[in-house]
Amino acid sequence: MENNNLVAGDRPTLMVTNDDGIDAPGLRALVNVLVSTKRFNVLVCAPDSEKSAVSHSITWRNALSVKPVDISGATAFAVSGTPADCTSLGISKALFPSVPDLVISGVNMGDNCGYHIVYSGTVAGAREAFFNGFPAVSISYNWVRGKSHVNDFTLAARACLPIISGILAEIKMKHYPQNCFLNIDVPTNVVNHKGYHLTRQGKSFIKMGWRQVTSEREGGNILSTMTMETNSTESTDASALRNAPPDHLLLKRRVTRILVENGDTDYCSLQEGYITVTPLGGLSPAEPDAVSFFQNWLPSVVDHYPSSAL
Repeated sequence: MENNNLVAGDRPTLMVTNDDGIDAPGLRALVNVLVSTKRFNVLVCAPDSEKSAVSHSITWRNALSVKPVDISGATAFAVSGTPADCTSLGISKALFPSVPDLVISGVNMGDNCGYHIVYSGTVAGAREAFFNGFPAVSISYNWVRGKSHVNDFTLAARACLPIISGILAEIKMKHYPQNCFLNIDVPTNVVNHKGYHLTRQGKSFIKMGWRQVTSEREGGNILSTMTMETNSTESTDASALRNAPPDHLLLKRRVTRILVENGDTDYCSLQEGYITVTPLGGLSPAEPDAVSFFQNWLPSVVDHYPSSAL
């Protein structure tokens, strides 16, 4: 989708969304960095509350509630929907008078690598733009409790400015590829990052289990970083104090182990200290050896188990 303003030489328009919510420090840091350059028109269309790990879900049956939010230097709206809803709404001209040149989703609190890209609302915010023909980037910062600080979101956003500017330059020259979007992960020690590294999506995965609890407060919370917070001091709503009725069970997820695929993948390169840049698409093809298996398997199944015999 081409924005005539960019072609005409006006300031590019960027639309920001996320899955941590419009008040999240990662989004606020990104918007502040973009606005402070005085090079972009900045729009914000983000969830009104945390929507981490909602993947690419959309609101289908109900109307969305939209509220203007005061963010200095930007035009911003908080939306009652998911990240994919926010992107869809933001690029539709229902809220803003023009469409963005680039959609940026983030900065997420926690990395989005490997199989967890499937769960990510942050990545879905960018993917929804890609589905609709808009260039898009998702940005995540590898937040580690005890090591990371809120200011690291600002450093992560600044570190991504060269990539954002480079994308916009390619869009203006009509060279930017339309068959992918980018997923960027910034390492914990962003100040001393080792550079920008083009990677591929790996198979890293945080294995989850379940445990029975007697109340929703018991057992700690799983943060948006996919880690456990066992001594959270954050305020909890009434539902967090709910006990299970006598005939119900309450079950909460728990992290059991991390499965890591070695090699030149997004997760491994991120752990080595690189800012990883991973081109993603919208399809989910199986591995070639699996496709090869089913090419031989399917005809034999049909011959061996004819439908007339069932």
